[in-house]
Amino acid sequence: MLYGDTGKYIGLVAGIVFATLLMSQQVSIFIGLLSRTASQILDVQEATLWVMDPRVQYMEEFEPMRDVELQRVRSVPGVEWATPYYKGFAVVNTFVSQSQQVFLMGIDDVSLLPYPHEMIEGKWEDLKQPESMILDKAGWHFLFPGEPVVLPRTIEINEKRVVIVGVCDVSAPFTTFPIVFARYTEVLKLAPQKRNSLSFVLVREQKGVPITELQARIRNETGLQVLTTDEFKWRTINHILTRTGIPINFGITVVLGFIVGAAITGQTFYLFILDKLRQFATMKAIGVTNGQILRMVFAQAASVGFVGYSLGVGLTALFFQSTNDVPALRGFYFHWEVMAGVGVAVTLIVALTVLFSIRRVLVVDPGVVFRG
Repeated sequence: MLYGDTGKYIGLVAGIVFATLLMSQQVSIFIGLLSRTASQILDVQEATLWVMDPRVQYMEEFEPMRDVELQRVRSVPGVEWATPYYKGFAVVNTFVSQSQQVFLMGIDDVSLLPYPHEMIEGKWEDLKQPESMILDKAGWHFLFPGEPVVLPRTIEINEKRVVIVGVCDVSAPFTTFPIVFARYTEVLKLAPQKRNSLSFVLVREQKGVPITELQARIRNETGLQVLTTDEFKWRTINHILTRTGIPINFGITVVLGFIVGAAITGQTFYLFILDKLRQFATMKAIGVTNGQILRMVFAQAASVGFVGYSLGVGLTALFFQSTNDVPALRGFYFHWEVMAGVGVAVTLIVALTVLFSIRRVLVVDPGVVFRG
């Protein structure tokens, strides 16, 4: 009955495929965007505490502190090490393309912490050379489109000469600006001159010192805001959720995908049931019970749901696989949790479709078979 009606079968499957693809893709992209907001926090794997000005609300809002705050944090009992961490913006001139705004990251001159753990070209220790910097891989493709990585490479940052001595791989930031790493003292030469320049202080606790205890100790002795990596991550994500329209826009798209998929599937399945009423009446006339017919209808709907969901999930995976090398879309993945959640949504669509259509089957009169 189901496979024999090719047109309606394709329409039913298409409705489930559309709903699955739209919901899976949009939810995955939404999760990817939220992950990007905290990517530069999670990339700092060595530190456990972030010290910052009390007015800072999230990662992109960095309020400079006095450089003396670094020594004050280092003097707190229980601190194994504390390093300066600068974050700002700069303009790069590559002499081969248009000027490009970049993230300018300043790290400790001595320890070179924090550092990315995957170098594509060059060595992290090369940052100790004068006027040197390391660029992220995606940033290289933005600044030098179509060119292979050839080092060293001289460019200008804020009209000052610097040399690219390495290329690293880091997580994609929320905005697709290239990321430049340099020593803290070099960054201060490149950045616009300000009275205060210290964005963050990264801290690692001594072995055996509870992190919450050290957190409270630093806060009490310096008056600064102290957050764990996890707290700072969720602070940043929550800021994006509450201060932007991103959740609402993606939520509307996902809900529309569910509604449209349910509407298309429900209407098509209902028309399919209406067209097959005589066959169902024939079954009743020869003794098939309502329970058996109900199981038959559920089997038909489940078959449509399984095929449509499988195709939708496959197309979603194909989309993310094919865009994996696109710099602007890197960092977006199809998570298994999304697959499971969409599976529940598709199951609900199928159940609503059956409930919408089953009444006509259960009340059909077997005598309709013998009428003209």
